[in-house]
Amino acid sequence: MARGPSAYDDGMPAAAFFDLDKTIIARSSALAFSRPFQAGGLISRRAVLRSAYAHFVYLVGGADHDQMEKMRQFMSQLVAGWDVATVREIVAETLHTVVDPLVYDEAVTLIEEHHAAGREVVIVSTSGTEVVEPIGRLLGADTVVATRLEEVDGRYTGGIAYYAYGEEKAAAARRLAAERGWDLAECYAYSDSITDVPLLAAVGHPHAVNPDRDLRRAAVARGWPVLTFAKPVALRSRISPARPTLAALAVGGAVAVGGLVWASARRRRPEPA
Repeated sequence: MARGPSAYDDGMPAAAFFDLDKTIIARSSALAFSRPFQAGGLISRRAVLRSAYAHFVYLVGGADHDQMEKMRQFMSQLVAGWDVATVREIVAETLHTVVDPLVYDEAVTLIEEHHAAGREVVIVSTSGTEVVEPIGRLLGADTVVATRLEEVDGRYTGGIAYYAYGEEKAAAARRLAAERGWDLAECYAYSDSITDVPLLAAVGHPHAVNPDRDLRRAAVARGWPVLTFAKPVALRSRISPARPTLAALAVGGAVAVGGLVWASARRRRPEPA
């Protein structure tokens, strides 16, 4: 059984790196907003069904490099030309409903324990900053590293300005450690995906969370702890009053979209048939 975060607390500067999808939240943030975007007239029913199927495949089989590339291409094609302001408006209106029930209680507990041990918490996600950043603020994360979508004249182009995926997650962790004086040997990392092996291998205390088959195999071979998170909890029941609530974030307009959509939104238009 893995020791808790406080068991390693020796006063050294360090951080805990968390993947988002299936590690902190119980589903793909990249696909979670498909129905709100349909309701807002941005995508068709067919696109919603395709998103639901992609999410099913992701949950059942994990996401290897080929699956992630297919998802990236699908999302890029879907959102090209979408109006950024419209996307942010829809996400701000729906984030509470979409995200609040999906957060794992076990992940929230770990975040709290790492903070109590004096470690900074970093969310490192392939999903878009528009969703990851507000979730990070809600959870009290100190830093967010996420994919940034390319924008021109207030619209998403379908391109990616920065792709937080695979080896780049490990590179981001090393950059942050150099900038902030963290000792990576004293740092933690948590992820569900084989594509995050570089990030997990970069720290002294890696953990596989709800791992896909390939990551489970790699974790067993390397002696990494394997954790099971299975208890989604309403965030409002876990966040202390001193921290901002989802509703406050939405009202403040600090949120935007993330992942699924990986991107972006065209002006509102009549819902496609």
